[in-house]
Parts: sequence; structure tokens; C-alpha cells
Amino acid sequence: MTPAELRALIRTVPDFPVPGVQFRDITTLLSHGEGFAACVGHLAERADAAGAELVAGMEARGFIFGAGVAAKLRIGFLPVRKPGKLPVAAIGIDYDLEYGKDRLEIDPGAVQPGQRVVIVDDLVATGGTALAAASLLRQAGAVVEFVIDLPDLGGAARLREAGLRVDALIDFPGD
Repeated sequence: MTPAELRALIRTVPDFPVPGVQFRDITTLLSHGEGFAACVGHLAERADAAGAELVAGMEARGFIFGAGVAAKLRIGFLPVRKPGKLPVAAIGIDYDLEYGKDRLEIDPGAVQPGQRVVIVDDLVATGGTALAAASLLRQAGAVVEFVIDLPDLGGAARLREAGLRVDALIDFPGD
């Protein structure tokens, strides 16, 4: 399936979570076996072309796509977790949300010095979470990759300004 065909599988839910927001719901893509497999395949091709040696995915939807890409490429998967979820001493980064703060953590032993890591997530909006994850992995040569870009929210541009490569399969401009 082409990215345009995959785009058609993503449901738009108006006014969620607040009035005026057009929520891009990937559950309709995930439940479509051929579409989900094609999406993972496209992402895996891009991650392979970027020289991925490890795939990182941010909690929670990044786990779905990132683990699928890692399995397809037969390379490891690194979960980028919310605080307190790892059973070992973790390294982390605090970052700003639109209304507050959050934190991401990784197992420092899961990344080898100089290892090329590709971050895969479902969507880039403002880019704050992705930028935080990339900051944790930057010494490993992170490349950022997403399924959906909402370009009007500026997240991909923000990541590019930070020196990261951003590649999205699908975008929804103007929404």
C-alpha cells in the first residue's frame, strides 16, 4: 500500500480532546492488517536506509510502530519510558509540555557508544517529546522518523532546527 492509501486508513475525530482539534486516530490503521504491515514496511525501509542499528520508540504508541520496525529489520528495540517504569538505574530528561512538565527515561546500557539509533513514533505535533527522546540518544547518532506529521504545529521544523533528520510517511497540513 502507498502512503496515500495508508493516509486514508487514519480516522479523523473532530473536536477531540478539545473543541477545534482534529485528532488523527491510528487505531483504524492498526486494525487493518495489510495497512499496518505496509506502514511498518515503509518505516523499516527508511530506518534501514538511515543505517539503523537500534530502534527506539516512545511510550506508548511509539512502542507499536518501533517494535514492528525493529522486528522486521531484526535489530534491537529500545523503549523510551515514562519515569519509574525501568527496573534499573535509568538516565532521563525532563521536558516541557504545553501545560506542565514530563520526563523520559532509558536504560543507559541498552545503547552502545556510537550506535546509530532511529526513533520511530506515530506522530509529530509540537516535537517536544521527540526532541527530549533525541536528546537522550543524540550521542548515538539519532535519526527521527514518524508515521504522521502535523506540519502546521511546527514539530518537524523544530526537530530539524535541532539538527535532526525528520521523515514522515504521511502529513495532514492545515489541520
